[in-house]
Amino acid sequence: MENKIEKLLWSIALPGFAQILNGKLIKGIVFISLELLINVQANLNLVIIDSFHGNMLKAIDLTDYQWLMFYPCLYMFSIWDAYRDAGGGRSPFSFLPFVFAAFLSTIGVIYSPTLEIFGLLLGPVFSPIIFLLIGVIIGWIIKICVLSISNLKQ
Repeated sequence: MENKIEKLLWSIALPGFAQILNGKLIKGIVFISLELLINVQANLNLVIIDSFHGNMLKAIDLTDYQWLMFYPCLYMFSIWDAYRDAGGGRSPFSFLPFVFAAFLSTIGVIYSPTLEIFGLLLGPVFSPIIFLLIGVIIGWIIKICVLSISNLKQ
């Protein structure tokens, strides 16, 4: 279990790191390259800095949404792939929390320029993160429901 968690955390830090640790050098280099390409094209690092400083309108203006739309799926797939390669995710439907997180996080990107909670504009960093967490929860609940139904049929 410790190995799976370690790989999961390295993949969260930077997509591709865990694949390299899992001995999948080419896959790791591909993920890191895609991460860098999307990061640079979307201006993601600058967007993160302004978002954390509370400059949401500047972060929104800096964001290239055509590129940022790719990021949640790449990010979540990289995490899922690293976890699976480390021996996790062998149970049926264990991919569902990752898939729903990617899908809803992408929706968070779409609504990030306008989504406000309690009058606070969330912007292109915090909106996708909130949607990602909701996606993990929904995916986890659906996984449990599907497994429960399949166990009842057996």
